[in-house]
Amino acid sequence: MPRFSVIVPAYEVQAYLAECLDSVLSQSYPDFELIAVDDRSPDGCGAIIDEYAARDPRVKAVHLAENAGLGPARNAGLAEATGDYLLFLDGDDTLTPHTLRAVADRVGRTGEPDVLVFDYARTHWDGTTLRNRLADRLSEDGPAPFTLAGRPELLGVLMVAWNKAYRREFVSREGFTFPPGFYEDTPWTFPVLMTAGSIATLDRVCVHYRQRRRGSILRTTSPRHFDVFDQYDRVFAHLEGRPELERWRPELFARMLDHLATVATRPDRLPRGSHAAFLRRARAHCR
Repeated sequence: MPRFSVIVPAYEVQAYLAECLDSVLSQSYPDFELIAVDDRSPDGCGAIIDEYAARDPRVKAVHLAENAGLGPARNAGLAEATGDYLLFLDGDDTLTPHTLRAVADRVGRTGEPDVLVFDYARTHWDGTTLRNRLADRLSEDGPAPFTLAGRPELLGVLMVAWNKAYRREFVSREGFTFPPGFYEDTPWTFPVLMTAGSIATLDRVCVHYRQRRRGSILRTTSPRHFDVFDQYDRVFAHLEGRPELERWRPELFARMLDHLATVATRPDRLPRGSHAAFLRRARAHCR
C-alpha cells in the first residue's frame, strides 16, 4: 500500500500532460502511485499515458470507454487507488518539487488528519506566477488538527479538489464521489470539509495552477454552466439528516450567492440570450 495515490484525469491536455506527469514522477518522496485516467480524449493523451505506464511501474493507466467528464474520470481513478492519502491533479497543472515529502511530513506531525489543505499559485502563459491571495488562511500556527468549526475561514479558500490531500479511509467511509457536470468540485469540497473529523493546513505552494488562455472548461461559453444549480442542490442534500452540520447552512447559502453571481456576470460563461433565464432560475433556486 503506497502512502499516496495521485489521480490525474486527462482530456484534451496533450500539450501539458507530460509536464504534469513528470512533476509527479520526479518527486523526492518515492512512496506513491500515479493513476492517470484517459477520459476518452480525442488527442494524444491516451498514448502519452500508456507510454508512461510502460516505462514506470508506479503509473497505472485507466482508459474510459466513453468521455464521461472530469468528475466521473476522477471517480474511475478513485476506484483504482490504494494509497493512504488521495491527491487530485488536473492534467494541465503540476506539483511543485518536494510536495509529497512536505505533505507526508505535515500529515505525520498532525496525527493523520482526514484532510490536509495546502496552497497553490496561478501560473500564466507569459511565465508569471501569483500565489493565492488568501494564503494567510493556511497558517500552521495554532493547534492542529482541528475541525472546520475551528477554522471556518477555510470555506473561503478556492473550492477545488486539487488543493487538498484526503485520507482514503475517510473518503471511502463517507462514500464521497464526484458528480457529473460542470462545477463538480462544489459538492465534493464543501461536504468533505464540513464532515471531516480532523483537518490540518500546510502553508506551502504545492500546485501550480495553469491559467490557459483558451480551452479551460470554466472559460467555455456553454449552457452547461446551468449545472451549478444541481451541484448546490447536492451540497444542501448532504446536510439533510445531519443535524451536526446544520450550522453551516447560512454560510453555504452565502457561498452559493457569490458563486451564482460570478457565473451570471462573467462574460465568457453563459451563451448569448440565456442570462435572463439564468437569473430567473437563480431567484427561484434561492427562494
